[in-house]
Amino acid sequence: MLQVIISGLITGSLYSLAALGLVMIFKTSDIVNFSQGEMAMFNTFIAFTLLTSLKVPYFLAMIITMVFAAVMGLTLHRIVIKPLEKAPLVSSMIATLGLIMILNGLAGNLFGFDTKQFPKMFSGKNVEFLGVSVDPNSILTIAVTVVIMLALFYFFKYTKTGLALRAASQNPEAAELMGISVNKVITLTWIISAVLSSIAGMLIAPTTFLDINMMADIHLKSFSAAVLGGFTSFVGPVVGGLILGISENLFGKYVSLSWKTVFAFGLIIVMLVIKPNGILGKTYRKKV
Repeated sequence: MLQVIISGLITGSLYSLAALGLVMIFKTSDIVNFSQGEMAMFNTFIAFTLLTSLKVPYFLAMIITMVFAAVMGLTLHRIVIKPLEKAPLVSSMIATLGLIMILNGLAGNLFGFDTKQFPKMFSGKNVEFLGVSVDPNSILTIAVTVVIMLALFYFFKYTKTGLALRAASQNPEAAELMGISVNKVITLTWIISAVLSSIAGMLIAPTTFLDINMMADIHLKSFSAAVLGGFTSFVGPVVGGLILGISENLFGKYVSLSWKTVFAFGLIIVMLVIKPNGILGKTYRKKV
């Protein structure tokens, strides 16, 4: 059981990482970025090209990919989302659905439609402790996720930019009156979200495969993790991702592996019925 739980923590941490990007954009602009998974996939192909074709060292390739992801997030926001800021929210969401097709087709034509094996950072033997066998790359996944979570916690809690982002997410009008540029905050959230998606993609690809559809299942489950934990909380996606990862692994091990994904989404439906705002979600009331 401990092996299954550890494996669930590893998977859940990836769900949490991807879900955080979704929640950041949603809290500042009320937009659900359905193209988050495709952004992760495209950036992972960039990392793959750097590692295999250009022979860039692993750590440097990750840094370059994150920079590319930041530019992508900035570009997509300025070109696609910002012109629609006066339009109904559904227009922006439909635009992100369109980005799915654009990024998917662009990646296929640039990098190919064949499945590829993404190189691992470590190729050593598994680490054994308490009867549990863990791949070194899985330990890296947990370590990177923990560091990112702590960095984001510090950013939101103790930096002026992080406080501005929290203020804009809670009350954009009041934030504007206090001198905070909400437009810049929203742009920043798209940049951070894109970087988080690129990291998630680079951590997921070595454990599965790399092709244009690699993030389809992960993206749906990261969205589910955000719903489970609460879309109105920055901590919620982390909690939701870990719970989802552990619970679906336990179900797959002791009940049915083929019904594991069905169970994961069934869990979300049950949560929406019992607690519509998620485990840590809050209900905000507005006076009209």
